Amino acid sequence: MFNRILCPIDFDGNSLAALRMARRIAEQNQARLYVLHVVPSGDPTVVSAPMIAEQKGKHARAELLRVSQSELLGVDHETLLRFGHPAKEIIAGEAATNADLVVMATHGRTGISHLVLGSVAEKVVRESSCPVLTVRMKATHQSTGEELKQPAVSKSV
Repeated sequence: MFNRILCPIDFDGNSLAALRMARRIAEQNQARLYVLHVVPSGDPTVVSAPMIAEQKGKHARAELLRVSQSELLGVDHETLLRFGHPAKEIIAGEAATNADLVVMATHGRTGISHLVLGSVAEKVVRESSCPVLTVRMKATHQSTGEELKQPAVSKSV
């Protein structure tokens, strides 16, 4: 049974699919859902970096409110905004909320883009102190080209 579920989102389709999954799990377990958005911090030595972060934070607050009103009505939830490196802030958010489950999207990058960008989900899975459920929406079915509606899900315990 899960009591506190953390769902980091970046507002793309994959993260909204993860949010919908987290909502269902929260409803089934009568759990509190924490929806976290991390604004990646830029180079602090750049003079405009704090202003850019504040603008992104303002936009993120508005998006969190929109998502809360459209996706989370009737669910016990709280929205959180953090600034910094996404994987580190998700792990910090997990500790701060005392989450017993993390539900998050993975973009499924491979090859050079995975090597260059790394994987936030992979880092969270490695460093998390609780189970992590990863969700990735597949845009099209390889053989038919038809759009798939169900998320692909993997679990880490």
